[in-house]
Amino acid sequence: MKENQETKNNHQKTIVFELSWEVCNKIGGINTVITSKVNYMIDRYKENYFLVGPYFAEKSNKEFQEKLPPEFLKKAFNELKNIGIVCHYGIWVIDGTPNVILVDFTIFSKNKNEIKTELWNHYKIDSLYTEYYDFDEPVIWAYAVGMLIEAIKKNYDSEILVHSHEWLSGAALLYLKTKKVDAATVFTTHATVVGRVLSNSGINFYSKLKEWDFDKEAYNYHVQAKHQLEKQTALNADVFTTVSEITSIEAEFILGRKADFILPNGLNIKKFPEFDELTIKHNYLKNKVREFLTYYFLPYYDFDISNTLFYFIAGRYEFHAKGIDIFIKALAKLNEMLKKENSKTHIIAFFWIPGNVKAIRHDVLESRTLYQDLKEFVEDEFPEIKQKMLYLLISSKRISEKSLFKEQFMLEIKNKILKFRKKGKPPLSTHELYNEEQDSIISYFNQFGLKNDESDKVKVIYYPIYLTGADGLLDLNYYESMIASHLGIFASAYEPWGYTPLEAAALGISSVTTDLAGFGRYILANRSNEDLKTSGIYVLRRFEVSDERCIEELAKILYQYSKLTKEERIKNKIEANKLSKLADWSILVKNYFDAHDFALSMHKK
Repeated sequence: MKENQETKNNHQKTIVFELSWEVCNKIGGINTVITSKVNYMIDRYKENYFLVGPYFAEKSNKEFQEKLPPEFLKKAFNELKNIGIVCHYGIWVIDGTPNVILVDFTIFSKNKNEIKTELWNHYKIDSLYTEYYDFDEPVIWAYAVGMLIEAIKKNYDSEILVHSHEWLSGAALLYLKTKKVDAATVFTTHATVVGRVLSNSGINFYSKLKEWDFDKEAYNYHVQAKHQLEKQTALNADVFTTVSEITSIEAEFILGRKADFILPNGLNIKKFPEFDELTIKHNYLKNKVREFLTYYFLPYYDFDISNTLFYFIAGRYEFHAKGIDIFIKALAKLNEMLKKENSKTHIIAFFWIPGNVKAIRHDVLESRTLYQDLKEFVEDEFPEIKQKMLYLLISSKRISEKSLFKEQFMLEIKNKILKFRKKGKPPLSTHELYNEEQDSIISYFNQFGLKNDESDKVKVIYYPIYLTGADGLLDLNYYESMIASHLGIFASAYEPWGYTPLEAAALGISSVTTDLAGFGRYILANRSNEDLKTSGIYVLRRFEVSDERCIEELAKILYQYSKLTKEERIKNKIEANKLSKLADWSILVKNYFDAHDFALSMHKK
């Protein structure tokens, strides 16, 4: 994106403060939004770009390097320290090393009730008797940030723009508005409070947006303080933005303001491996998954793991919002379809969704240990077996069990295999769970007949922990697990953007998303390939469509994908990887700059 020199110089004179509760404090996708676009923000605003977040000593010190603040910040810091707000300046130790201000609000928290009273008096935010730390902490922090920006403005005569993410930093913008601080403001909502809570309750509110009283629903679900704070921030910002078309539609009804700009979430695609490298990694990591499946399933019964496809879902445990419910129902239909035709292909469906875990199941650990023992025994004997095989081949002698293996070797192997075999059937989950009988995923597996029976063509594995790369089973991290797979399914009923299918595409993995996901709608609007067989990213229609119809359509997609040849799957991978480039920050960051420029021009009027 090219700009003339005069315009570029003007941008570099503007001080930009981007506020988020997830600066040096990773919780979810907003952390990815901020960190992945840092270089583009610095390229435009240079040293005048500051990220602002909360200070939590134990967490912050892992990725925050403190430095002496510049003079104009030092004056403001000293002023705030006298009233219990302690500010830390430094750099975030990530690519781009952006300037960061972390605000410690611990002492300032004693003013909680006064802050809430002011929010009520000016904006009728009903929070005085709301005693939830997940509301109180961000509000106190954001209010302190508003005071910080006010103090900076007093000490430094420069144009200021404040970009606030989510309701958690909304109190900063409301403070600036109340005190009439000369700063342009942009507010981005990534997901509305009420929209998320309704969706998590299994309610499809999109179908009757005009009929809902969302302010009333906020009280019904006890989230009125968050909702009102979010709504007032949206209404009072110079520029209101959302991350997708679907969230803008939602915000217009829930928050009472349509987005001025859409700011789609991107990725820094050049940081991902090239497709050739991904192909090599896929083959290597796929074999690691096969090894895991060998000791997970083969103690109980045999099936052809080499003719098996890996489907997966990953993300937060939001059973309805993330489409976990319809994925399981579609898998059940797929299982019946494949069983009916006696398909030679098997599907393993991984559910990489953190849950309420006790520990790795004892039987799984035992199978892993016995498998490793068997593997090591064969590896120890393999040099001699290899030499014998070469001799038999060269001398044109018959290769048989007797000619290739020693009698003692075969006795020990048979003994180890007997120990490896188990009765029963493979577990549905890799880990023991607290209140397993109440777990929705396990309950749905049982309810819809996905029980890992030998006759099942679709087998399921609930893997209820974060993928760290060192968990004692798969030992693959999040991206490695994706690369090893064939198809990701993210059939969300509520997804303001949806990073996971974009990440999968950047890793050369095909996926299913929906038109209730911001990313899904973005793909529908921007892709040119209409060949559904090799579309790379499949967009399931869920907007104003019944769940029953969605399940039928999803089962159809899963079935059709299982019938693709290897060459067709490769074409899908190539197309998915190509589509990921449509969401590169080099393209999408312009939306941020347009929103900033518009806010500055609006504020000057």
